[in-house]
Amino acid sequence: MRFIDLNLARRVEMAEANAGRECAEACRRFHPEHSVAIEEIAGGVAVFAGVDSPITQAIGVGLHGAVSGAEVDALGDFFHRRGAPAAIELCPLVDISLYEKFAARNYHLLELTDVLILDDLAAARVPGTMSAGVTVRAATPDESKLWTQTVAAGFAEHYPVTQVMLDVMEGFYGRRDACFYLAFADGIVAGGGGVFAGQGVGGLFGASTLPTFRRRGVQSALLAVRLAWACDKGCDLAVSFARPGSSSHRNIERNGFRVAYTRTKLICAL
Repeated sequence: MRFIDLNLARRVEMAEANAGRECAEACRRFHPEHSVAIEEIAGGVAVFAGVDSPITQAIGVGLHGAVSGAEVDALGDFFHRRGAPAAIELCPLVDISLYEKFAARNYHLLELTDVLILDDLAAARVPGTMSAGVTVRAATPDESKLWTQTVAAGFAEHYPVTQVMLDVMEGFYGRRDACFYLAFADGIVAGGGGVFAGQGVGGLFGASTLPTFRRRGVQSALLAVRLAWACDKGCDLAVSFARPGSSSHRNIERNGFRVAYTRTKLICAL
């Protein structure tokens, strides 16, 4: 078993931070009308891709040494001067004094996310164990709209499907170090998901199943093919994120993942 330490957390968080950076850069290429900004602050990566964008946040802050009060202020200013609340995804392995700095500046807890890892990709479930009637294949370059709309529809009960969300997901689709999959149940599109490779980490993201096709093994099938892809790319670690106690969380654990730590999202309004 690989133990959780600061070095592992850095790998996971910086892979995620760079994924956000690349998604924002792709979003800028696809939609030059959007305002996009990226800045390295306090050891992490701060991204702005619209006030309501899910990737408008900072990740990796405080994992590379002490963070000064001036750097915390610079983080807030990065978002506030663009008209957005300051949002920070904070790894619990940072020094406790950083939490105190954010608290002193009126940041409050918005949500918790479990970071789940799998550190034996070779022993992971293989695609040949899919449920009857379920197939998965890589989406083609001309299926970007189908992939984004399918995945967004699968999330619709938790997150409203806005144009901003679709634009961000299309930005993910434009990544060069990722693969995007569509799942089918009896030949009908049932869900989708993506995976990227960076720093030896296979990052699983954007997986959802349309309500009609749930409890058919679609998520397990998507997970299996994405893990196989990450293994082929030389990744020795896979990571996924889920709300504690959610059905997604249970499904990820069922496939061999374990909770590495729980990340906190802090926010400071304008």
